[in-house]
Amino acid sequence: MNEAEFLAEAEATLLALEDAIDECEGALDFESSSGILTIDCEDTDTQVIVSRQLAMQQIWVAAKSGGFHCQWDDGQWRCTTTGESLHELLNRVLTEQSDGPITL
Repeated sequence: MNEAEFLAEAEATLLALEDAIDECEGALDFESSSGILTIDCEDTDTQVIVSRQLAMQQIWVAAKSGGFHCQWDDGQWRCTTTGESLHELLNRVLTEQSDGPITL
């Protein structure tokens, strides 16, 4: 994947996450700026940070449970340590940091 392709995929992913958060039933809010999506878990006053990392061509997730790196693999972002898709990973860490289940 070249730099332009990475930026396009990462931007599309972050925008899709914003839409999913808007539609989510959970107590979530977000702020987005310059390739960094800050997701606020309002019921527990915690955050999950999702950011694009151009040099590594990865999307990184920072949560209370740790840091995770997602690599583009066969048409989706996949966590390099857990094997979860980015959406599976976010559903898990957001549920862990919220008072109820979260499904994006």
